[in-house]
Amino acid sequence: MLKARFMPAKCLTFLAVFILLHAQAEEVIAARQPHWAQPVEAQYNLYQMSPTLYRSALPDEQAHVLLEKLHIVTVINFLSEPDSAWLKNLGVAQVQLPYRTNHVDDADTVAALRAIQTAQAHGPVLMHCKHGVDRTGLMAAMYRVVVQNWSKEDALSEMTQGGFGENSHFKDGVAYMMQADIPKLRAALSSGACSTSPFATCVVKNWLRPKV
Repeated sequence: MLKARFMPAKCLTFLAVFILLHAQAEEVIAARQPHWAQPVEAQYNLYQMSPTLYRSALPDEQAHVLLEKLHIVTVINFLSEPDSAWLKNLGVAQVQLPYRTNHVDDADTVAALRAIQTAQAHGPVLMHCKHGVDRTGLMAAMYRVVVQNWSKEDALSEMTQGGFGENSHFKDGVAYMMQADIPKLRAALSSGACSTSPFATCVVKNWLRPKV
């Protein structure tokens, strides 16, 4: 009975946070924070999060010159379709990590953050989805909290009010982040684990994989 009462209350908390952030979104342009990702190219919804990390919508073949100008060495794609259709530069590594915000779990987050950190060791990284809003926005926010030690509130403010675009899936990202166990995510990231749970699908797959 207690669990039955708790779950609706928890959902209402997520909803309240989402509504509050959404209500403040119209004020974002005038109140844009200097530590938020800074705009680089509106055509691709491209923003710079740090000296070695950028976020955007799906680029196209015309973006090659821009990527070269930014010295991008790795492109991380959160879509099911590969980047090979537009990215012909053999000098740029392609990493594909498809997921959906309404089905995201800790394994998705750990994989994305680990890919970003690994790639940053070689130079600037661009991560993207289709519009550069929900999937990219959630992983950008998780990077802020897990790697850069931002508070959840600050990261969610940037995600929803940063001018990246309106999207109905923000509520899924907000719900995931609000319940995410940040210390466990950091521990998994540093230990090499694929998720925060010993019973995660990725862990079970590793158990079942034939030993060489």
